[in-house]
Formats: sequence, structure tokens, C-alpha cells
Amino acid sequence: MESRNIILTKDIIQKKLERIAYEIYELNSDGTEIILAGIWDRGVIIAHKIAAILAQISPLKTHIIELRLDKQHPKEVVVSESIDFNNKVIVVVDDVANSGRTMLYALKPLLEFLPKKIQTAVLVDRQHKSFPLSVDFVGYSLATTLQDMVLVEMDGEEIISAYFE
Repeated sequence: MESRNIILTKDIIQKKLERIAYEIYELNSDGTEIILAGIWDRGVIIAHKIAAILAQISPLKTHIIELRLDKQHPKEVVVSESIDFNNKVIVVVDDVANSGRTMLYALKPLLEFLPKKIQTAVLVDRQHKSFPLSVDFVGYSLATTLQDMVLVEMDGEEIISAYFE
């Protein structure tokens, strides 16, 4: 078994998600609604957790959609439901931002509209970007070697840890 270097425990992940939710609310407090677009599948779980926190701390109405794409060959993105994204605030959510490619491709169907804002949120942001993407809301920022893999461990809907190997 390869060695795991745990960077976030379950308790710390909860605190990071709470901080992300507060930052999302702070930057979007002038609105009434926000769309959390989770990238399947871990991003969707994280989007649900952020939505639950937002429901406790803000009057913002949240709507969650799923963005499904093949992360290795992300040409086509399937959106879980047809929504008019014009003049909406959208936060695209994923577990880890590695090269930026998945997040960038996930934006494709949203760009067929004229949203008010598109923001991005990830639990772990790696510093090695191959694509022009910066993340707006970051739980933990990490500089690793290109060979290191950053992974988020889940058990069903529960986030257990984040680690690199």
C-alpha cells in the first residue's frame, strides 16, 4: 500500500466547508438565490454539504445541479436539469482542483447563457494549473509535486479525509 499523507481530517474538512459557505454568502449576500453546480460525484456531495450550511447561516435560497463529465476526456458535459442560467449566480463545486481542466470544461454548458456570476469552490486546490483557472473559494491550498495525487476519501455521503500519495 502506498503511503498516505493526510492533509485534512473529517473535523477539519467540516470547518473548511463552513468557511467556504460563509465566504460564498459574504460575496453573494446582495442576492436571493445561488446555484451550486456540483461536478459528479464528489463535487455534488460537497455542494450538498455547503448548501446545508448556507441554509443555517443565510437567507440565500440554494439550488443544486449536477454536472457530469468524463474527467479524462471531458468533451461533453451533461447537466442534471435544464435551467435558465441567465442572470444567475452559479458556484461550480468540486473536491480537488488539479490541473483545472475538469473545472474549465464543466463551465461549457453554463457559458451558453449570460450568468450574473460564475464562481468556483473546491475543498483542496493544488498549485499546479495547466489551464487558466483560479478558484474563488478554497478549503485548503497545497503545493505538491506533479507526481503527487491528491484524493478525497468518501464513505457514501460522508467525507472522511483528504490526502496525497
